Amino acid sequence: MGRPTTGDRRPTILALANQKGGVAKTTSVASLGAAFVELGRRVLLVDLDPQACLTFSLGIDPDTVETSIHEVLTQGAPIADAVLSCDEGVDLVPSTIDLAGAEAMLMPRPGREYVLRTALEGGADDEAGPAAYDIVLIDCSPSLGVLTLNALTAADVLIVPMSAEMLSHRGVGQLLDTVADVQRILNPHLEVLGILPTLHDGRSRHVREVLADVGERYGVPVLDPPIPRTIRFAEAPAVGRSILSTARTSKGAQAYREVAAKVLAQL
Repeated sequence: MGRPTTGDRRPTILALANQKGGVAKTTSVASLGAAFVELGRRVLLVDLDPQACLTFSLGIDPDTVETSIHEVLTQGAPIADAVLSCDEGVDLVPSTIDLAGAEAMLMPRPGREYVLRTALEGGADDEAGPAAYDIVLIDCSPSLGVLTLNALTAADVLIVPMSAEMLSHRGVGQLLDTVADVQRILNPHLEVLGILPTLHDGRSRHVREVLADVGERYGVPVLDPPIPRTIRFAEAPAVGRSILSTARTSKGAQAYREVAAKVLAQL
């Protein structure tokens, strides 16, 4: 992969984005993060959604957070000041509801799309900052606003979680149009690694038709295996962990492990 480098210590940055909600994006970030840790990688998760679902899912109450991604983006706080350690060996830059105001605060700034990238590239010699990690995973908000543009500008790789149904299918096309603009103007090194099918029901003919169509329509790889629909995903956030520890042998956990191994092989 021809990604830019700012030194040997730069982590690989993966963004998971889809402006449609309810596609298991946050679940995918938490689960892939845990799978990467199982594979021996040092992993930092960044919650870039004002709803703070990833923060909550990892057992952290957003109301108790003192320094979050909001302070990093709007006040220039170092990433290291916001990092919290979570179960399963992942670290997190949490979000809070304050992030909802960040879009308006960033809009008047010159170079507003580069704020997150600058924060992640800063402190190349800081053992507590981004340089301490092999992989940074960004959980984007379900929109195509300034926050998501920041994620796409900072990322080396984009993965698009997509529930296998037609409305989500349409959202992928809109997102990829935005990605093409980002590649042309802001981040020519951004690579679309693939679409990650989620909430998958292999018994449905409609699901099979959507998955067969989406890769061909957009010329983007469809990652395999698809992530199955299971109640185990809904149970995991209640205990602040991913499905990889709450239901280790489940089909969902195994699917994320397989996807993580294949993604690492391409980085």
